[in-house]
Order: sequence, then C-alpha cells, then structure tokens
Amino acid sequence: MSKLAIFGGAKAVQTDPGNMFTWPIITKEIEEAVLEVLRAGNMSGTDVTKKFEEEYAAWHKMKYALGHSTGTGALHGAMFGLGIGKGDEIICPSITYWASALPIFSLGGTVVFTEIDPETLCIDPNDIEKRITERTKAILVVHYAAMPADMDSIIKIAKKHNIKVIEDCSHAHGALYKGKVVGTIGDVSAFSLMSGKSFPCGEAGIMLTNEQRVYERALAFGHYARHNEIQLEDIKVGSGLPQGGYKYRMHQLSSAVGRVQLKSYPQQMAEIDKAMNYFWGLLEGTPGIRGHRPEKNSKTTKGGWYSPLGLYYPEELEDLSVSRFCEAVIAEGFSANPGCNKPLHLHPIFNTIDVYHQGKPTRIANSAADIRQPLRSLPVSEGIQEKVFSIPWFKHYRPKIIEEHATAFKKVAENYKALLPGDKGNPEDIGSWGLTFRKKD
Repeated sequence: MSKLAIFGGAKAVQTDPGNMFTWPIITKEIEEAVLEVLRAGNMSGTDVTKKFEEEYAAWHKMKYALGHSTGTGALHGAMFGLGIGKGDEIICPSITYWASALPIFSLGGTVVFTEIDPETLCIDPNDIEKRITERTKAILVVHYAAMPADMDSIIKIAKKHNIKVIEDCSHAHGALYKGKVVGTIGDVSAFSLMSGKSFPCGEAGIMLTNEQRVYERALAFGHYARHNEIQLEDIKVGSGLPQGGYKYRMHQLSSAVGRVQLKSYPQQMAEIDKAMNYFWGLLEGTPGIRGHRPEKNSKTTKGGWYSPLGLYYPEELEDLSVSRFCEAVIAEGFSANPGCNKPLHLHPIFNTIDVYHQGKPTRIANSAADIRQPLRSLPVSEGIQEKVFSIPWFKHYRPKIIEEHATAFKKVAENYKALLPGDKGNPEDIGSWGLTFRKKD
C-alpha cells in the first residue's frame, strides 16, 4: 500500500462524507409531529406518551412500556419496580455507562462489579456466580456497544439463584439475540432514547416489562400524575404522590419524535447494519484488528450499531500501542479514538465518596460488607482500554465512502512496522467515564 499519511502520504479518506454520519435524521414528518404538540401547548401531557408506549411495547411484543425523562430514569424505575432497596446488591459489568449502576445508591442498595468478556465486551457469565451473595437481588446486563450479551447463560444463572435480570438496552435498540429482540428476555429492561442513540427521540428513556407489579411500582415511583392506572391495592395505597420523590414523566416532544421513529427505524437500522457489516467484511483478515460483531448466521444482530468499536490485538502488530494505531488512522482521515468506558469499579464514587453523609463511602455504607474492588481486581476490565478503538458509524450504505474508511484502517495495520519507532505507548488515561469523548465522525 501507499505511504502512510502520518508520514506525508495521501490520505485514504478522500471523499466528502456529506450526511453519511448525520444523526438523528430529522424528517418533515418528525417536524410536523413536534409542532403539533407545541401548538397545542401539550408538552407536559401524557396522551402522546401513552400512544408511544403502546407502540413501543407492541414492537417488542411486551405487555407494558413506561416512558421516562431519561434512560437513567428508566433504569432507576426498573430497579424500584423489582423492589430493590436497602442493603440489596446488583451485579453489573464494570465497563458500562455510569447510569447502569449509580441509581441503586439512592435506593439504599449497592453494586458488585463483574468482568466483561474480552470478545463481546459484555458481562462475562463465568464471573457472575462468584459475585452472588444472599444480598444479590438482580443481575444488570448491558448489551454494550450494541452487542447482545450471552443471555442464555445469564438467565440460567439467575433462575438457579432466584434473582432477577435487568437488561440495559441503551446501546442496542432493535438488536437480536438468537432471534429474540433484546429487552424482552430478562424481567425488566430499560432504554435510553437520547438524541445520540441509534433510536433517537431527544432526551428520553423507556422501560419494558411483562410483570404488572414491576410496571405499577415504577408508575408509583416517578409518575404521580398516572397513579389512577395502578390496580394493585398495596401499591394504590400510596397514590397521589411519587413514592420515590421523582418526576420522571417523558416530555411529549420526545414522545412525538419516538412515534415517527418507530415507523422509520427498521429501515434505517437495516441500512446501518448493511453498511457496518460491509465495512468489517472489507477488513476481514487484516492483522491486529477484528470486528466487534456477532458471528455470521447466528440470528444475533447489533440493531443500529450504537457507538461501534473494533477489537485490537497488539501482539499481532509487534505490540504497537492502540494509541499509536489510532494516531495513524486519524492522519488517514477518520478521527479514531482508543478505548471505551473506563472501569467503574475504580472511580472514586464507588470507593471513597460519601454521597449521603452516612459516615463512610456510600458503596459500603449501603452494604453489610466492604465490597469495594481495588486496582487489579478486574484485570480484563482494567486492560480493555488498550484493546478497543472507535470505528466509523455509517448511517447509509454508500460503498465508496465505506471502502475509503476501511482502507484507512487496513493501510495502517499493514504498514504498522513504520509506526513502531515513534510509538510512545499508551498513556495512563485512555477512554472516558461517560463515553462522550468521541469526536463527531
């Protein structure tokens, strides 16, 4: 291949991408749906939201959907819906967005972190069982970077120990696990619908469940204006005021956007999937890098491929650092970044911070034991930053542009020897606590 751009060669990416990476796609129909709500002054109502909930539940073939102001709120409602409270523990992967774990603090519970599988980047089922105690109430599964987790193994463990499963599907809208839509396999699921997600509505979230009690407890927790929908007598007793003191109503501008997105998303998702698989198909056999995607013909898919990543194998490139690799890709015309979410178990909020002035760090104040997990306790999670990198998130199937971006990665990988002399290694600080470090594609 030609000389690397980092050393003065021509860039691999030459074509103007146009709207290839523009997201969300705002259509006239979306604009009209939003204007209808605005003109009616109906932003804080519930009628549009209820219609969206019905349609979202129908898409997933689930009984109940409950719109929330954010995905964080939906996760919080899901935890309360399951009855998680004082002294309870959830098991959660350390590599995820903070909202998967932190809401439990306000319920009086705490979190025990697990390893991830280095290939799927999702919770490692082989590490779950050793984390279970008499205080464990749920396993929180994250379908990370749109990759469905190993739900068969997780459900088997949960049934064996009589604990619940929460699916955090915020990265994986519409993704399939062995033909089943994610979010329909556990006891309750939650989705972020913020504007950057693959199913974007604005700033919003939604919870799904087939269990009436879970749904009605979530209503009681943060949806006081809808307490008339509660049927279970023991929950109805507290009607009128939110039991959690939270107001999680979904904004109806977001609901209006969501209703339109339900019609357009299947086609958009299919095109994204086609484009992303074409990209990785072009790179098959390239040394040092692999696609973070399901096996072919497995009936498992990545839906809209939110925040896509590649897997990096430095040993195949004479230990070239992923940072140096990404530096060279950037020179070729794509703003690649090394790393992903940082491991949560190492953040001060899970180790030293006393959030509620309880006299000790909240993580252990809400527990019967010191369950903190120090450096080197989860080596896979702590080392994953040096083994993943961001890739283009194509929104359209346009072969020429995809091919140029694939060439950028292939060119760098196949000319890695030229990069070795200037490799300073990986810095200590790779990745982000919030997965917001990525530059706009």
